[in-house]
Amino acid sequence: MASQDWFEKDFYAILGVSKDASEGDIKKAYRKLARQWHPDQNPGDEAAEKRFKEIGEANAVLSDAEQRQEYDAVRQMAHGGARFTAGGPGGGAGGFDDIFSAFAGGQGGQGGPQMRFSQGGGQGINLEDILGGMQGGGSPFGRSYADYGAPAGPRRGRDVEARTSLTFRQAVTGDTITLRAAGGETVTARIPAGVKDGQKIRLRGKGEPGEPGASAGDLMLQVAVEPHPVFGRDGNNLTIDLPITFAEAALGATVEVPTLDGNPVKVRVAAGTPSGRTLRIKGRGVKSTKATGDLLARVQVIVPQRLTDEAKAAVEALRDQEGDTDPRADVVAKAST
Repeated sequence: MASQDWFEKDFYAILGVSKDASEGDIKKAYRKLARQWHPDQNPGDEAAEKRFKEIGEANAVLSDAEQRQEYDAVRQMAHGGARFTAGGPGGGAGGFDDIFSAFAGGQGGQGGPQMRFSQGGGQGINLEDILGGMQGGGSPFGRSYADYGAPAGPRRGRDVEARTSLTFRQAVTGDTITLRAAGGETVTARIPAGVKDGQKIRLRGKGEPGEPGASAGDLMLQVAVEPHPVFGRDGNNLTIDLPITFAEAALGATVEVPTLDGNPVKVRVAAGTPSGRTLRIKGRGVKSTKATGDLLARVQVIVPQRLTDEAKAAVEALRDQEGDTDPRADVVAKAST
């Protein structure tokens, strides 16, 4: 963090503590605010993420005794606080004004010319330049105030991208998986229920480690979902093709429908159900944190490949009863419009 930030930012106000707050008070305030503004608690909220970073910066300085002392000194100087003194010839206590008088051609001490600061304009003095000029230039402070600049808190770890394949069941129900990095390290990650093929999910704290006191980066994981031999997916709904016989479709029947959890459910097929009709089984789809889908069973009427003589005679009798009925007449009429 540049020293200019120390002039402008009130870290005590950011943490909501007084300037004489104890180390314990600072730690307690930081933990409370960090929990409140942590990105995990405010997903997608850029303002919360910015606030979380400010809290981390403030804590990084105020929780370090040496940095806190330097920060307090810089803030006092910026707001016209205590005059800094340094031993000079004859043991005199030269004031802060005496130090700056040297830049105006004065000799320091009590009689030197005074340098004034303005709030802008051509005659204003850039305090950063002055403080930077003290570096190694016989500053009575022993070090430059430019050195008072600190990093913007501990650096958060970098985000990492990766790809993985999941079985259909893992994607629907969620699972804990182990990923292996190129360097041989392993990462255990919890996959939430309901992820989709091609989806990117953010696994917080599973990226590269941060600096001491900072959070780890995130793992951006792109998921490829393997197809299932029986089930498909439509949003949060699971789909299945449900074969039924011609007799079940014509006369009606109660049939079993398999589910992903392995516990079949019984559904009623109404008499006269055509091939392609969808039967909805509530609550047997994908169960995510936001919603629970249904199981959609699409009826497929199976035509027998071989008929016994009796069966063939029964079908022929049905055909004769239908007479001249043409199921395609309506389609042909609409096609010509």
